[in-house]
Amino acid sequence: MKSLRKQRRIQILSVAAVALALATGLVGYAMRDGINFFRSPSQVMEAPPPDTETFRLGGLVEEGSILRGQGKTVTFRVTDGGATIPVAFTGVLPDLFSENQGMIGTGKLVEGVFVASEILAKHDETYMPKEVMDALKEQGVYKEPVN
Repeated sequence: MKSLRKQRRIQILSVAAVALALATGLVGYAMRDGINFFRSPSQVMEAPPPDTETFRLGGLVEEGSILRGQGKTVTFRVTDGGATIPVAFTGVLPDLFSENQGMIGTGKLVEGVFVASEILAKHDETYMPKEVMDALKEQGVYKEPVN
């Protein structure tokens, strides 16, 4: 009787372990395309990602760099003080998007140009995304906001 109970417990634990491993594998597989790593312009210049990788690029929109092309295509440059990356975006920019302001874009690097599928801009006078702030502090460019 004891060996039958022991055998049943081992079977249940084995099935539970296999189910847990399978669930973990399925969650990882489902999330593989949903994870976007953040990079600053300096990091992109040091180690350019492959053309197929979607990532987030953040920094300050360089002054005098915004050019509106035909249709809804806008090009501009993003900098962190150490490097500058050209950006192309087709779509409607956020209302608060402007020069010398923080932004984060999601997209891919294609032939040295970051082709953005989404652009996020700061939402008030003092907000800056943490990743952008950290990258600017590393470059020694970050200035504390004046209240």
